[in-house]
Amino acid sequence: MAQVEATSQREIAAKPETVFDALADYRGTREKLLPGHFSEYEVREGGDGKGTLVHWKLQATSKRIRDCLLDVDEPAEGSLVEKDRNSSMVTTWTVTPGSAEGTSRVTVTTVWNGAGGVGGFFEKTFAPRGLGRIYGEILDRLAAETEK
Repeated sequence: MAQVEATSQREIAAKPETVFDALADYRGTREKLLPGHFSEYEVREGGDGKGTLVHWKLQATSKRIRDCLLDVDEPAEGSLVEKDRNSSMVTTWTVTPGSAEGTSRVTVTTVWNGAGGVGGFFEKTFAPRGLGRIYGEILDRLAAETEK
């Protein structure tokens, strides 16, 4: 099995604290950021960053649906880590100061153990692009939510 990685990033015209707080708000803002690829969203514990347990289904393609149950941690300032109890998938959101004062750079990286063989080759080749498009939509919505 090869490790698969998908990364997206965006500069947002809002302070890092504002952007991080929106990402960490699983009871309010986070659900609004999710495009149609996500369903069955439910906060099961917590709801604000570390200690949150959140569920959703992610339909990356017409045939591929992941049932995710995510434990949220904040291992460092400006960092949210979502570890899926149902797979090897780990998503890290990092919010740092942007290129100009009062802006933020948001980076989201997801890694997981991919399939082996030919299927693994195709997964490693195409999954990062598809997930990158999904994260692009989330980042666009995050910018719209926080740049008010």
